[in-house]
Amino acid sequence: MKKKVLITGAGSGFGKGVALELAKKGHNVTACVEISTQKTDLLNSLNELGLTMDVLVVDIRDEDERKIIFNKEIDVLVNNAGIMESGPIAEIPMKNVKRNFETNVFGTLAVTQGVLPQMVKRGNGKVITLSSVAGLVTMPMGAVYSATKQALEAVMEGLSIELAGKGVDFCVVNPGFYNTGFNDRGADTMTKWYNPDKSLSSPEILQSVMELLDTQADPKEQIDDLVKIVEEENSNFRNVCPEMIVPWIKAVEAKSWEAKSNEPVWVNPS
Repeated sequence: MKKKVLITGAGSGFGKGVALELAKKGHNVTACVEISTQKTDLLNSLNELGLTMDVLVVDIRDEDERKIIFNKEIDVLVNNAGIMESGPIAEIPMKNVKRNFETNVFGTLAVTQGVLPQMVKRGNGKVITLSSVAGLVTMPMGAVYSATKQALEAVMEGLSIELAGKGVDFCVVNPGFYNTGFNDRGADTMTKWYNPDKSLSSPEILQSVMELLDTQADPKEQIDDLVKIVEEENSNFRNVCPEMIVPWIKAVEAKSWEAKSNEPVWVNPS
């Protein structure tokens, strides 16, 4: 069955990949990108592949721009738009913290609130929200980003409880370390203000995070999994990809119950 799918943050990474794959399969896709240059790039990709979709420039933080979305009939909403502000939580500028929450949490929630009335009215719909492994595990030098994703986890859990029986499905997707460029751009944000000579944090922590960037996987695995979640019925609420990182996530969670006050709540992914 072909579906009307709206994807935010479709200018790059998972969002762009999923938009193109769904269009190939004949779904009616509306792709929302943040800036006009991303629209041009996506339209060029569509032309090369002989595909069509509606491409809108929508900054999800902007109330007026969000209204464009709400005029669309949507079977499946894919909340993919997001940014990452990195750096030690003890020092990161508050403006960076606010910027991360405004996009990842407030913008995403506002889009969801605007789309839900039509889904509840007709008794059918699905909301898929891109969280992260960071929504389940607090990443060193990424605690602000993790905080936004953990907030989204609470938002989606709350919706699944409060709208139970209304015909709307809620799914959270927790990607691992995939090479879309997003993680590298996020790590780069701290270079504008971070001073290792004055930092309260250990330089070894930063080094361990940078090493994770060298282990990123091909994003096609996650894109294929997202396409499956869009198309299938009765999806799992939580969807971690790749599944091989689930034991590590559970190990970190177990450590949080066992650690003493002077121990880091962290388990090396390896």
